[in-house]
Amino acid sequence: MANIFLDSNYFFDVTERDINKREALNNNKVFVSALSYHIFFYTYKHKAPNKLINKHKKEFYIADLTDKILSLSLEGPTNDLEDNIQLHSASESDCDIFLTNDKKLFNMKFFGKTRITSSF
Repeated sequence: MANIFLDSNYFFDVTERDINKREALNNNKVFVSALSYHIFFYTYKHKAPNKLINKHKKEFYIADLTDKILSLSLEGPTNDLEDNIQLHSASESDCDIFLTNDKKLFNMKFFGKTRITSSF
């Protein structure tokens, strides 16, 4: 069993765009940033409360957006604050794998001990 963090774009896949990807996550501890929910609702124009989203939420561990994560994110490692928040959230959640569809993050290969990939 691995600790897996879902970047916002990958979170969108498992909840809206390609729900078959969700099955591959079974038997793992899956983390999502609280920020991803905000981005998700804004992008898809969902309204709260939303029973389907509340059901999905029970399947994930939520990484809080803390002052520490924000402070670290403002320093890098990229020039994209949202990417930095996701990466630092994964690191603070002690995740083994960071799942993303963001090709520019693949060049990093790792953030700390967290492997950056599109599959596992």
